[in-house]
Amino acid sequence: MAPILEVRRLSVDYLSEVGPLHAVDDLSFRLEKGRSLALVGESGCGKTTAMLALLRLLPAAGRIISGEVLYQGIDLMRLSEDKMNAYRWHRMAFVFQGAMNALNPVRKVSEQIAEAINKHKVLERSGVRQRVNELMEMVGISAERADQYPHQYSGGMRQRAMIAMALSCSPDILIADEPTTALDVMVQAQILQLLQSLQQQLGLAIIVVTHDLGMVAELCDDVLVMYGGKMAEYGSVDAIYNCPAHPYTQRLLQAFPDVENPQGTMSSIAGYPPPLNDLPPGCRFEPRCLSKAEVCQNQAPDTIEPEPGHFVACHRPGGQ
Repeated sequence: MAPILEVRRLSVDYLSEVGPLHAVDDLSFRLEKGRSLALVGESGCGKTTAMLALLRLLPAAGRIISGEVLYQGIDLMRLSEDKMNAYRWHRMAFVFQGAMNALNPVRKVSEQIAEAINKHKVLERSGVRQRVNELMEMVGISAERADQYPHQYSGGMRQRAMIAMALSCSPDILIADEPTTALDVMVQAQILQLLQSLQQQLGLAIIVVTHDLGMVAELCDDVLVMYGGKMAEYGSVDAIYNCPAHPYTQRLLQAFPDVENPQGTMSSIAGYPPPLNDLPPGCRFEPRCLSKAEVCQNQAPDTIEPEPGHFVACHRPGGQ
């Protein structure tokens, strides 16, 4: 099946006083219609930057250095800003990190959802209110509460309202950056169920940026593990969780509680990710790796495919 989205060798830098920060380096992945992909890794590994780059929404200091972002074969990196606006919200929509606090506190929720519809001229104005009500009901909020203000909503309701706003122009791809952050466990489960329901109901392709490996196992079809701005491992959820090949992926999974073995011990990863302006010449995980070899220090690993559809960038996949 042809992918709805294909990213090829995307690289992004940030300008800084200490020189360029290599936030994303040579990242490639693909997403098929109706499937879901998770980007996982520690904070600062480039997950959010990569997603902002897809929609060309980087902050002023960000620069897309190279790469292609193909939406149904069209390279979004080559479009003018006006043409790119036709893809934002229409084709790909973003639920930003910290979305609970992203709503304007002095405007009604209905007005904020309607704003996206009006801006992109999706409907005649006479049909906007009906669409707002439909979206509210779709995400599990009574349309009777549409004219309330954000402070009258709980955290979970505000997150649902942000998802409704992202769906306002009927996109094909929904990108959710840490969609369950700062929510309690019960509300996290409700948001997860909502995303699953919307995916099935609307045929959405979903990209989730998250630290929650439990949510990934429940929601996603594929996983892309990032470290130091690069892809460490990429494959199906089954392959990544049952046969992790990169030492970093293995350590991430060991740091997460196992419900099937509640007495098992969890382990942390000593050290810190490398500074983006002073990256090691070899494997970026080498300073923290427990199974490194001499070659890892000076030579960056190639990406290999130990089994079909399962990719890993490591000199010693599986700790061999």
